[in-house]
Amino acid sequence: MKYFNTEGSCNPKEHYMVSLDDRLGYIKRMLIDRKKYFVINRGRQYGKTTTLHALEEYLKDDYLVLSLDFQQLGTEDFADESAFSKALVEIIIREFKIMKSDSGEALEVLESFDKEKSGMKDLFICLSDMCGKSLRPIVLMIDEVDSASNNQVFIDFLAQLRSYYLNRDRMPIFHSVILAGVYDIKNLKLKLRPESEHQYNSPWNIAAKFNIDMDFSTAQIVSMLAEYENDNNTGMNIQEIAEDVHQYTSGYPVLVSAICKCIDEELAYSNTFGTLSEAWTINGVSAAVKQILKEGTLLFESMVKQLDIYPDLYKIVEDIIYCGKKIPFSLEEKSISLGHMFGYLKEENGHVAIANRMFEMCLLNMFMAKEAIHSDVYARGGSDRIGFIKDNKLDMELVLKKFAEYFTEIYGQKDENFIEKQGRKIFLIYLKPIINGVGNYYIEAQTRDERRTDVIVDYQGEQFIVELKIWRGSEYNERGERQLAEYLDYYHKDKGYMLSFNFNKNKEVGVKEINVGDKVIVEAVV
Repeated sequence: MKYFNTEGSCNPKEHYMVSLDDRLGYIKRMLIDRKKYFVINRGRQYGKTTTLHALEEYLKDDYLVLSLDFQQLGTEDFADESAFSKALVEIIIREFKIMKSDSGEALEVLESFDKEKSGMKDLFICLSDMCGKSLRPIVLMIDEVDSASNNQVFIDFLAQLRSYYLNRDRMPIFHSVILAGVYDIKNLKLKLRPESEHQYNSPWNIAAKFNIDMDFSTAQIVSMLAEYENDNNTGMNIQEIAEDVHQYTSGYPVLVSAICKCIDEELAYSNTFGTLSEAWTINGVSAAVKQILKEGTLLFESMVKQLDIYPDLYKIVEDIIYCGKKIPFSLEEKSISLGHMFGYLKEENGHVAIANRMFEMCLLNMFMAKEAIHSDVYARGGSDRIGFIKDNKLDMELVLKKFAEYFTEIYGQKDENFIEKQGRKIFLIYLKPIINGVGNYYIEAQTRDERRTDVIVDYQGEQFIVELKIWRGSEYNERGERQLAEYLDYYHKDKGYMLSFNFNKNKEVGVKEINVGDKVIVEAVV
């Protein structure tokens, strides 16, 4: 029986996965057949290795594919040219034997290589002879190539590849070369060259663009779930579930599989759901997201680690999440380029955005945890919590009322600049202990800007739409009310909530109800 896989490469014979045929066909037609050398660089657990394995199978009738993994090499193998050449020839010979393919005299060339005395120049003479003796064009694929990025011998290896590529009309060499890893070879900071003007220099400027979207589309998720449904007959609404999964993940491959795996293997046997049919619902997707965020993943741990390493990237993410700051998207800016390379940031309407909702929820949880350690606001939310929960239901109107009283008491005299930067953050910190362990909340990326943020709170299956906005006059406020009413329509809600940070000295602090068409909006003004 197939299953959803989140550990390592996926195999269509064993795992439920999206079809890669269109992607593989494009790579072969537009890159491999055209003799291109290129890099597949994507964030961790983005399906790079799965794509390489599938591509190896896809190409085998037309090409001889050498599929290598630089993680097979140890630190000592990069000690010098001789050690590297010896190790590389050994893993290529092993790959030839694994393939059991008729390679003509190519394998004999490798086996005659003098491993004890040969350097990089001798290695490439051997590789050139190997390619010339092969009965089919050779495609070289190297996975986890960035594991070698800080070794000078690796830089020399790339330089030789480039040299032979530029002279391949005069001497045989690999038909196509694919390097795969998280880091883009062109953007590696070479620690061996401390001079700032050299840190981005790369001998790999021959690489063709690899601009294939590796995110899963809703349609691809539908096809994967359709195969699962054919095997399990859960009665799920496939289109609805696929759309909801995509809303949370934006198609990030491992997150899609993680949600499906959690529903299939854990929630379906839990006290809350109990059957596959009950688990494969919108509530099941929400519960899976909550559980994944609670337990954490290696992907989330890696993201948090990178933010600790790069404080400027941390600041960008924090400004986007808390303040809705609009930052122009430019890969020329180092921190943005790093966040994009790792898969945490994306371009959206010309501005920087968090790559997907689950990343944003994870980051928000991290920020909240750091704030909670020394936060009086968090403690106050926790102490007020007991009054907000009645019959396992959240009284959001009372939450706004109590927060308005608290905020006015503690922060009412703060200046406009402080409230613009901190107001929404303070509310989110206050809200966190109230729903912690039972509910989720996330910031709706589609509506967020420097003046307005919509927070979606999910508590025991009930959703609350809360708009947080900065006061910019009556006309702007009325427009915000109409926008919230339209947003409520989208979520099929009759009641919404609004928290307005108003700097008008004559403002009326407190909570009131407003009718906008057939919608009721509870507005708190502070």
